[in-house]
Amino acid sequence: MAANFWTSSHCKELLDAEKVGIVHPLDKEQGLTQEDVKIIKINMSNCIRTLAQYVKLRQRVVATAITYCRRVYTRKSFTEYDPQLVAPTCLYLASKAEESTVQAKLVIFYLKKYSKHRYEIKDMLEMEMKLLEALDYYLVIYHPYRPLIQALVNDTYRTDLILTYPPYMIALACIYFACIIEEKDAQAWFEELRVDMNEIKNISMEIVDYYDNYRVIPDEKMNSALNKLPHRF
Repeated sequence: MAANFWTSSHCKELLDAEKVGIVHPLDKEQGLTQEDVKIIKINMSNCIRTLAQYVKLRQRVVATAITYCRRVYTRKSFTEYDPQLVAPTCLYLASKAEESTVQAKLVIFYLKKYSKHRYEIKDMLEMEMKLLEALDYYLVIYHPYRPLIQALVNDTYRTDLILTYPPYMIALACIYFACIIEEKDAQAWFEELRVDMNEIKNISMEIVDYYDNYRVIPDEKMNSALNKLPHRF
């Protein structure tokens, strides 16, 4: 494991924001739009959170799993890699990477319990190998967690921010966002930090976009996106 973020694979793997939002050609053939992709990714995040609650995994494992999911789909398509299998497999893989290992059979048991999908343990283990290759075996993820902004940080994992910005910038943006909500003047404090306020504001605007447009997604909108994926059962 890298001694710090700056020498880590996470830092080296940061992407330009415009590259993250590109719809894979195979998904375009299925009729998926950027809006559909954003909604499907949020659905995957929700799936991971639900499974993690069932198997009693901590939030850090959830955050790592969601990061894996989002990183995989910058390289692979939803058409090739079924998100309904990728999501639980990322959680299983993250549990091992974060030294909180959960049994594969337990993940599959709860997946079957709360969803209509009927994947088996062998399917998840096979997908695990594919995901490792898709991730180039880079499994170390740094997170922007601090207790005072944890709720805001949790919501940033429903966006692609963790793929495009260093965790300390996301944390600062969450503090900036919280100061606005609480009507606290933190301008002098941020000036002392000498950070790029344009980037802080850009991150904040992505958080605002999530709250304004994606925090509650109508079932018909979610189903419209998911129904464009290949039906495997």
